[in-house]
Amino acid sequence: MHALVTGATGFVGRRLLKHLDQPVVLSRNQAKAVKELAEFHITAYQWDPAREPAPAKAFQGIDTAFHLAGDPVAEGRWTAAKKARLRESRIAGTKNLVKTLSELAVRPKVLVSASAVGYYSDRGEEVLDESAAPRDDFLGDLCQAWEREAMEAEKLGIRVVTVRVGIVLGEKGGALAKMLPPFYLGLGAPLGSGRQFMPWIHIEDLVRLMVFAAEHDQVRGPANGVGPQPVTNREFTKTLGKVLSRPTIFPPVPGFMLKLMFGEFGQILLHSQRVIPQKALDAGFQFQFAELEPALRDVLKK
Repeated sequence: MHALVTGATGFVGRRLLKHLDQPVVLSRNQAKAVKELAEFHITAYQWDPAREPAPAKAFQGIDTAFHLAGDPVAEGRWTAAKKARLRESRIAGTKNLVKTLSELAVRPKVLVSASAVGYYSDRGEEVLDESAAPRDDFLGDLCQAWEREAMEAEKLGIRVVTVRVGIVLGEKGGALAKMLPPFYLGLGAPLGSGRQFMPWIHIEDLVRLMVFAAEHDQVRGPANGVGPQPVTNREFTKTLGKVLSRPTIFPPVPGFMLKLMFGEFGQILLHSQRVIPQKALDAGFQFQFAELEPALRDVLKK
């Protein structure tokens, strides 16, 4: 596989590079990418996704493109400016990538493009596979538009997989890094009712799933990037406390407090998404971390 990666300096992108041989990277800061990712022997090109088409010369000899670039959803309050960045970095960025693909004489065979379980919004205990309909809210609309731009590449004869990523568990980053401080202090507690389902996945399984999707022709369209056993927030809280040997006896954090702390994003933390990776399972993908406790112990080295 001769692969190109956008978003390579991010939490997931950096882990993906470990599975690739001398990948090509597109970055808003070429020099920084070369320095930070030197261990992966990359070739880097400059690209501002929201402002310009991707550089065509970067795709020479490329058979697989992994498109992970996007402004982080969970960083910063959702002001009007933040929401605009979230949309531009994903929708305009994907449009600009596909525009370049359309102009290539020789195109990659497959595009694996990130999406998110925000596509489904708040669905209670409903079991959600890839056939479930989206919901009409900010994240639902964002994910639909994001995926729609990626699927335009199908018209070019490129197989497209849009990976709807859940809560990624990995060391030194992602959602778990933000959760840990109160737990280490013995202040871990459920959020809201604690009954909302959390569609989690170990970062190693996520990047393996992305590579699997690129290598298996039967995988196309949306694919849920989550583990096979979603748990409730209350179960997650108890399991994380157990792994860290810390108590989780504090009362739940009320929803209004989350909104005061995080703004509109605080409400997203209460959404219930019982998402399952049906397409990956049907294709024969084997999860290394199907259960939460072993996944957390691996990430936290406990």
